[in-house]
Amino acid sequence: MLRTRLSRRKRKPRQINGQIDMTPILDMTFLLLIAFIITFPALQNGVTLRLPKASGDPLENNDPFTVSITAEGRLFIGKEPVTDDELLAKAKAAVAQNKDVVAHIRGDETQAYGRIMDVIQILRSARLFKFSLVTEN
Repeated sequence: MLRTRLSRRKRKPRQINGQIDMTPILDMTFLLLIAFIITFPALQNGVTLRLPKASGDPLENNDPFTVSITAEGRLFIGKEPVTDDELLAKAKAAVAQNKDVVAHIRGDETQAYGRIMDVIQILRSARLFKFSLVTEN
């Protein structure tokens, strides 16, 4: 008797939910956005320096030859650490590839002026005569 009563009952067909829950997608999007916001400044210049403050016009060169000098006097081209001899070789290669290459020199504000002049002399001996000293506004 019980069995017949259950079988007589009409079952409702299951309804399919046609909506997508957007909450996990938005959570992941905001997480990625925050990660990019945090990591972008580190990717921009590669070497963390305290640049001296000065006023001036922003640089307009899209693909510069960037030389960074840390407070300890270590040299970097972009993010790659180099010695004085390697800087000379890479500067010569950059000049051979493009005669109008511009070197952007980023020196830590605590670095001695003499070390920055040494880097300028290396660049000049590589026939790279266009350079700028990068500061913060």
